[in-house]
Amino acid sequence: MKQVQVYVLDLTKIGGRGDFLCPRCGNVISPDDCSEKAYSILVAKVSKQGLEHVMIRCNKCGSELHLTGFSLLQELGASFYPFKGDRK
Repeated sequence: MKQVQVYVLDLTKIGGRGDFLCPRCGNVISPDDCSEKAYSILVAKVSKQGLEHVMIRCNKCGSELHLTGFSLLQELGASFYPFKGDRK
C-alpha cells in the first residue's frame, strides 16, 4: 500500500494570488481551479469566526495538504465589512 505524504502549508507565507505548488510533485494548486483536476477538497473546517483550515489532496501524487493561515482572511474581511453583523 502506498504511503500518503502529509504537508502543512501556511497560506500567509505564500505570495502572489494564492497559487502554490504541491511540495511533493510540483503540481500547480490554484484557488481559481474549480474543476478538481489538480486537487480535491477533503475537509473544510469552519467555526463562528470563519474558515479555520482546509485539507486537500493533490490529484497528481496523492499527497494531503493541510492549509492554514485563514485567520488573516478573517481580519481582512472584518476591515472590508465592518458592519457585517449589524445589518438586518
